[in-house]
This record gives sequence, structure tokens and C-alpha cells, in this order.
Amino acid sequence: MTNLSRAMVIAFALVGAGGTGIEAASSAGLIDVQNKAEAKGYEFIASHDEIVDKAKKEGELRVLTSIEEKVVKVMTEAFNKKYPFINVSAADLGSVAGAQRFLLELKAGRGGEWDVTRAYTEFYEDYLPFQKRFDILRMAEQGVLDIPKPIIDPIARNVVTISSNLQVVAYNNKLIARDKVPDSWDDFLRPEFKGRKFIADIRPIWLASLVPVWGLEKAVAFGRKIAAQDPIWVRGHTRPLISVLSGEYPLFIGPNFGSTKRVQERDKLGVLGLKILEPVPLRLHEGNGVLKDAKHPYAGLLWLEFLASSEGQDIMDKYWPYGASIFVSGAEQEKVTRGKKLSIVDWNGYKKLDENVEKLTAAYGFPKVK
Repeated sequence: MTNLSRAMVIAFALVGAGGTGIEAASSAGLIDVQNKAEAKGYEFIASHDEIVDKAKKEGELRVLTSIEEKVVKVMTEAFNKKYPFINVSAADLGSVAGAQRFLLELKAGRGGEWDVTRAYTEFYEDYLPFQKRFDILRMAEQGVLDIPKPIIDPIARNVVTISSNLQVVAYNNKLIARDKVPDSWDDFLRPEFKGRKFIADIRPIWLASLVPVWGLEKAVAFGRKIAAQDPIWVRGHTRPLISVLSGEYPLFIGPNFGSTKRVQERDKLGVLGLKILEPVPLRLHEGNGVLKDAKHPYAGLLWLEFLASSEGQDIMDKYWPYGASIFVSGAEQEKVTRGKKLSIVDWNGYKKLDENVEKLTAAYGFPKVK
């Protein structure tokens, strides 16, 4: 059957069954999109009901994730209320090292017991060949899947980022008054902040996230200027934030918003403050996809959709917390940055993010943790 006759059969069937001409035309359009997706080697499912029916037959889902355990527990319970016929089990992927080990397993032909996993930023391109070629982007565009377009990789079309991260400035308000805390990134270059006056992560993700607005050349030059200020070099965010809270350090440039908010929640005396500087460094985070050898791929699609749904994102904000994507209206990150100038590492920069971090670390002069 030709593409045209295939579309006509569906259109006439709809009209004959009482459907409108608009519905028939819409279905014909879906068939066209499906044919184009399949011509490029993608699988496009034309209706959400079909995905649900297939997932019901699978009845199971296995997820390898880097989302915190308490979030996964709540997310799984909520997912099971919506899809009680899918038995979900999840395991912790771990940190970058864990993601690298799992990637080696995939390359060795193992890992087939998992359906959905995170494609870590550091190895993103390496993970792509192991993703099932679902055309998630086109299914979202056609309303088959309810997933915001900006969080779907527009090139690969089968990876969804379920979170975002923005970088802030954290400070101890017993050691430095709020009006003395930098109001701009350039303020960190002032003489009073020279000589171990603030801490900085040796992996400058905050600076790499300014590249979309500043450009790499300006970011590299700024990195050298920051290094010349002789900050206290640290690694990571949570432990250094606790050190700021305890009074060991007064000021931290570029920690994650979510990490800072989580430490603030432990701060009963309100000592730890934060400022959001512009342009606000922001990046896509937590890219997830269905693995090509998944035994329960359609359940995996429903899981990705649920993570991106308003209910799933509410869970991310409440239990991560503050982990919901900025591209979801009403998410905490969207609210605190509303009206501000953003520097967004979107899909155009996502795949170069780790490369830029390495270049900017080099601009620091490869500092050692002190």
C-alpha cells in the first residue's frame, strides 16, 4: 500500500466512523510524520493509547538512574497509581565513575536487563548509539507524548533531560553582609576579593554555562582573572557549602542552586545566603533515554513522559528538591529566574559542555584542591 492510500484508508475510516474531516486530515498528517520518521530509521507510534497498550503487555520496567533514592521511591509510587499494570524496579547508576562502568558494559554487549538509563553529559555522544531510536521529538510535536520540546535532544530525538541546573553565589551572612556580596560576576575581580577570600570549584561548570552569552574566549579570559584572585580551590558543591555554613569560608562562586537550597534547609539559623547573578548560568541536566535492547521499551516511554509531566516535575521540585526543569512553568528554577537574563546551555551547547569545562579548567592553571 502506498503512503497516500494508507493515509486515505485511515481518513475514510475515521469519517465513516463518525470522525470529522479535520480528524481525518490530522490522522493523514500523522501517517506522513510516521513515514518520514521510519525513513530515517526511527520508530514513531501514532497514538498514546497504542503506547499504553504495548506497555500493558510488557507489564514491567527496569530503570537505572542517578536520581536520588527518595525521589525515585515517590516517583515510582505516583507512576504506579497512573499505570498500575507496570511493575517498576530501579537501581542507582551512581556518579560519573558508575556511568562510565555501565557504558563499558554496553560496549561489551551487556546491560540488556535495563530499559531506561541516564546518558551522562561526560559521555553523552558515547551513550547515543545505545539508545533505542524512538522519535520522541516528533511524538511530542504531534501530541502523542506530553513532553516539552525544549527538553528533547533535537538531533538525536530520543533523549529527554528531566532536570536543569543553575549556578548561584552562596555566602555566610555572619562573615560577609549581603550588600558586600558581589552583584555581578565582574565584582569577584575587585581587590577586596583577592587572596583566598572565596572558594571556587576546580571544575568550573558555572563558567562553562556562561559560554552561550559570553562566548568561549571571554569565559577563558575571565577564568584566568578568577585564578589570579587566588581563591581557595575545592571540588564539588555540597561539602564546600557546608563549610561555608559552618563559617570556614565566607563566599562560594558558582555552586548549584539545588545544592545550595538543600543545605539552606538544614540551616536553622539562616546563616547561608544566596544570590542569583546575571547572566544566570543554566544548563540542561539528567538526559534520559530508552536503551535499544530494552525488553520493556514502551513502558520506558511512559516513564520518560511521566518524569517530564507536571506531576513528575512537582515531585522533582519537592523531593530532590528544586530539581524540576526550568522549562516547566511553575518550577522553582523557572520562578526564581523569571525576568532575568539567562545563559542557557541548551542542546546546541550540551554536547560541548564537558569539553568547555576542560578548557576553562586549563585556564585556571590546573589548580589543586587546598
